[in-house]
Amino acid sequence: MASRKILYVCQEIMPYLPESELSSLSRHLVQAMQERGNEIRTFMPRYGCINERRNQLHEVIRLSGMNLIIDDNDHQLIIKVASIPSARIQIYFIDNDDFFSRKATLTDAEGNEFADNDERAIFFARGVLETVRKLNWTPTVVHCMGWMSAITPIYLKKVFHDDPLFRDVKVVVTLCNDRFEQNMSQDLDQKIANEGVKDENLANLSAASYENLYRFVIDYADGIVVASEQADASLVEYARQSGKPMLEYQQPDAEKFFDNYNEFYDKL
Repeated sequence: MASRKILYVCQEIMPYLPESELSSLSRHLVQAMQERGNEIRTFMPRYGCINERRNQLHEVIRLSGMNLIIDDNDHQLIIKVASIPSARIQIYFIDNDDFFSRKATLTDAEGNEFADNDERAIFFARGVLETVRKLNWTPTVVHCMGWMSAITPIYLKKVFHDDPLFRDVKVVVTLCNDRFEQNMSQDLDQKIANEGVKDENLANLSAASYENLYRFVIDYADGIVVASEQADASLVEYARQSGKPMLEYQQPDAEKFFDNYNEFYDKL
């Protein structure tokens, strides 16, 4: 089996954030695929609640400094990096003072979702792909884990599709238990259109619900993974009806759990 280059775009990863179904899967899947001979690059947001000193994050000057325009506003892209020594895994962090300095992840202290989560997701997706371009690294698979990564497939299929680095990439989307409750902003469709995306179905992202966002994203995916028993049932069925390759839910302690992921990537 030939090794592949896998780009993981993750909403959360242990130990930088507390253990959850998604953060645990992201952490262990990355290590397992690396141990199986794949070349890995892994990204997550540098949320303000991540202790940089304790986790030994440091800025990568040669990758930082680019300005990304989101909804007509300039935002500086800062790239940081850290390692998980026990797993020999390197994690790249997408950082920006406007979006990720607050001491929280996706909600405030009262549990209210941040009103700019849509722009944070856009910035995260753009930041990951622009950084991969700077690295001049050609992934064969891009695996998006968590809704904060959900804009990435749209970019890959509509904005970066002619870039030699991404032209032949296969996109995998994970369905998990990470639902947001408040709809996205009224003009999310326009913000994405301003990024150069032309799609007659963009209007479905105006004030998009979690389900609408993921239906849109599944349409851009080459494969879908069901990573939680609590994944939205209607989205799981929508993915099945798409006819695209799927890795159905498996218990974390299942025999060949990670081998099944490795084989799934081969089917794309």
